[in-house]
Amino acid sequence: MECLKVFPKMALILFSVGMLVFAYTDYGLGASRTELSIEIPATIQVFKREVKGGGKFLSRAAGYLIFPNVYKAGFWFGGEYGEGALLVHDKIVDYYNIMGASFGLQLGIQRKSIVVVFLTKSALRDFRRSNGWKVGADGSVAIAKWGVGEDINNIDFKDPVVGFVFDNQGLMFNLTLEGAKFTKIKR
Repeated sequence: MECLKVFPKMALILFSVGMLVFAYTDYGLGASRTELSIEIPATIQVFKREVKGGGKFLSRAAGYLIFPNVYKAGFWFGGEYGEGALLVHDKIVDYYNIMGASFGLQLGIQRKSIVVVFLTKSALRDFRRSNGWKVGADGSVAIAKWGVGEDINNIDFKDPVVGFVFDNQGLMFNLTLEGAKFTKIKR
């Protein structure tokens, strides 16, 4: 019986978090193809500036996802959403969104950019064949960690998929993409 009293409060909180995520974004429910075509190259430039050797690293990749703006909002329950594109040989081949949900002690709103690099053709192929690729269930994404000033090309990554999370202040460390789901969208 106590559960029935809590349900309306939980529903209100979830609704509020969802509204915060979409109200905070510049795009409401999503970016247009034109907006993404402007923001993606700008995000790649930030990545190259923040990650020593980043340009060479991306050129060696089988493909990579770029999410210029991923918004996360939470008050106990949290949600995140962003849109971006998959690039193969530096050309956009598909558009994707990233969505995730979380529960726990959290409060606030955050904007971040995400780059997910597929180091092998087989990892990229598996990702593209999936119908909604969930981190942790369909594959893992290792968050890149290395020393300040170290060239990313000197790192021997054991995982075939590597993620980078950054914001206007630079790279963010000790974050996870666990539970995030990537889904192909039309743009």
